[in-house]
Amino acid sequence: MKLSVLLGESRASLAEAGIDDAALDARVIVEHFSGTSRTDAIGRPDMAIDPRAVAATRDAIARRAAGEPVHRILGFREFYGLKLFLSAETLEPRPDTETLVDAVLPWLRRRVAAGGACRLLDLGTGTGAIALALLAEVPQATAVGVDLSADALATAGRNALENGLSERFSAIRSNWFEAVSGRFDAIVSNPPYIESREIATLQREVREFDPARALDGGPDGLDAYRTIAAQAAAHLEPDGLVAVEIGHAQKRDVTHLFERSGFRLVEARSDLAGRDRVLVFGRN
Repeated sequence: MKLSVLLGESRASLAEAGIDDAALDARVIVEHFSGTSRTDAIGRPDMAIDPRAVAATRDAIARRAAGEPVHRILGFREFYGLKLFLSAETLEPRPDTETLVDAVLPWLRRRVAAGGACRLLDLGTGTGAIALALLAEVPQATAVGVDLSADALATAGRNALENGLSERFSAIRSNWFEAVSGRFDAIVSNPPYIESREIATLQREVREFDPARALDGGPDGLDAYRTIAAQAAAHLEPDGLVAVEIGHAQKRDVTHLFERSGFRLVEARSDLAGRDRVLVFGRN
């Protein structure tokens, strides 16, 4: 089959299935499974595609038409310049979470400039995205990633290895702080924060393919923040910070939880759409 024909067929299948950005998704899938590029599509539209690649592409297109997200099909996603592999029990890292990395990074750089090193704790690490992005940018830092899922911990460990960061990253299985010991310069987390009743209303790509445990924040979406706010001080250096991702309407409630536990709001950041996304706290 010619490349141009495969691209056209793929676009048509996704458009018929009602997939937003059908053309883009088709191009990404075709390029990945056929080993071609945008340059090939423009300059060599008649190039022949191996039948096995055609079959793999058609299978992937069928999965996308059924609602599975593109990056779940590919098995990886780029995050802060890193290639991160996904698994069934990891949340797909999204660009909005890079806001958390951006918020913490300048502080970490000042920390290592003053003290020579720093130690991070990533609660609910999933793919390891936040911790690994920070380690990649701050060579003097080390990190511990915590997750309740063995699958997620294995994936985070693989991502650390694949990105050359395994010597500075360790993963432990724990229900939040239960198995965590010692103190850290920074505690970071993108916890589940969606209200339980809202899960059924999420986009199909999220509702059916992201792990529910990484989404469901309890009846009011604040369960994880209560735990983090109540227990963070026992694991934080006196002048350390806590940075958390939040839902766009949770700034006030999450801030109150941390203030009641002896923290003060140091910084609030918005995401790419201008919505409240990250809160950074220091100890009083």
